[in-house]
Amino acid sequence: MLDLVIRNGRIADGTGNPCVNGDIGIQGDRIVKLGKIEDESHQVIDAQGMIVSPGFIDMHSHSDITRFTDPLDEAKLQQGVTTEVVGNCGISPAPVSDRTVDLLKSYIRPIIGSMKHDWNWHSFDEYLDELSKRSFSCNMAPCIGSGSLRIAVKGFQKGPLNKDETAKVRHLLSESLKAGAMGFSMGLMYTPECYYSMEELTEICATAAEHGALLTTHIRGEGASLAKSVEEVVHIAEVTGISLNISHFKAAGYKQWGRTMDQAIEVIENARSRGIDVTWDVYPYAAGSTSLAALLPPWVQEGGITSIIRKLNDAQWREKIRRELSQEHEYWDNTLIDTGWDRVVVSAVSTDRNLCYIGKSLSEIAGLNGKDPADIVLDLVAEENGNVTVILHQMSDDDVKKAISWDKSIIASDSLYPDGGSPHPRVYGTFPRLFRKYVREDKILTLETAVKKVTSMPAERLGIEDRGLLKPGYVADIVIFDPDGIEDTATYENPRQYPKGIRYVIVGGKVTIESGRHTGVRKGCLLRKKSR
Repeated sequence: MLDLVIRNGRIADGTGNPCVNGDIGIQGDRIVKLGKIEDESHQVIDAQGMIVSPGFIDMHSHSDITRFTDPLDEAKLQQGVTTEVVGNCGISPAPVSDRTVDLLKSYIRPIIGSMKHDWNWHSFDEYLDELSKRSFSCNMAPCIGSGSLRIAVKGFQKGPLNKDETAKVRHLLSESLKAGAMGFSMGLMYTPECYYSMEELTEICATAAEHGALLTTHIRGEGASLAKSVEEVVHIAEVTGISLNISHFKAAGYKQWGRTMDQAIEVIENARSRGIDVTWDVYPYAAGSTSLAALLPPWVQEGGITSIIRKLNDAQWREKIRRELSQEHEYWDNTLIDTGWDRVVVSAVSTDRNLCYIGKSLSEIAGLNGKDPADIVLDLVAEENGNVTVILHQMSDDDVKKAISWDKSIIASDSLYPDGGSPHPRVYGTFPRLFRKYVREDKILTLETAVKKVTSMPAERLGIEDRGLLKPGYVADIVIFDPDGIEDTATYENPRQYPKGIRYVIVGGKVTIESGRHTGVRKGCLLRKKSR
């Protein structure tokens, strides 16, 4: 007798092939049969009129510590996500030393939030061990971040790594990959990662390549320097032989719309024609989100948040920063200018005094206070001790469609988890939005292709061998949804809303979401990759 049979569904198996009508038999945590199943079962789900697909894999998320605070992870499970990949953009909660723990916590807080409990780890292996002690509902696949590696070795100091520091970074990276890190991530737009030279990155990535790791990277610039930034990481991949995935691929800033992305795509297509293994992931929104402090000039961020605040409180330094924020530059992409003050919206703060600014643009806040928007940026960063998150309405829908429709692109959420506030709606709506807008309404993807982009493609890219497809022997991570009714309801004004149309989510063979209700089951696993 089987444990669970799903009958009468339209099976989208994750390969991209056309849907077929059939049943799925599950025993324990594995799929054991597909086709017409007559076996008796302890539980039967009638999926008539529904799509049955592999559970969705979120290739790019920042829920690194939410398993400690929110083990049910409903924001993702309600979307059909059964596996989250974390540790992206070079930001991971490990490794860390007693000397640098406060620096790392301040670095990651606007992106992945804070944890009230003690950090009972130093190494990446110890971090994974702490996770493995927890029971949670959604699978988790952690990457090791280059920013965290650099902070552990050199803090926020600018300048090249010396020989010993380079050796320490490479050693920590190697140990993290041996411990089971799913990949190696970089966030070259952010401090202190922006201080890495191409030569240093090439040397470090060579170590990752030796372990067969995927390199997934936020590039240095996503505005005017997009193509140049893509060329840098493509060169690293070509020299080291590492597989490369470009994170949340976009053309940011209205001046770049319809032009810069085409240049970057040409670089990538040329690289692929030379045999370089390059892909990208993309979220299905025309707005991004990040820390406001991360948008300051790179030199301002040297030394970490304490140093930033000290500069902001010095009249001469403050005036210099203000001038730089108000103009374009050759040496860095000024995201605030490229996006426009009126299109940068405060989404999270840490103090009560500024709660009134959540949902308002920098231009609106400036008008309310009779100040220049650049001064508002500096005031908010200083008053909130860097803990300000913003939403940037910076992309064109046409460019987003172009990134989504590319045959090698993978869909991901890039979900941030700041403390409180009003998060980007992608935290609650990414995957239903893909099927509602880009499959059903805009028709730029077939349903089967969309399923492939959120199941087998990320699984293959990450080297997850038993998830991402519906086939015998694979783990029974499954989502059952109404193709005509799946819909995101999260908005920028009210983002904390679960989607419609997802009937069941099954993790490890157990029903975890049923008709919008979490069953309380926690069958999620910590996924560790075997290093070479």
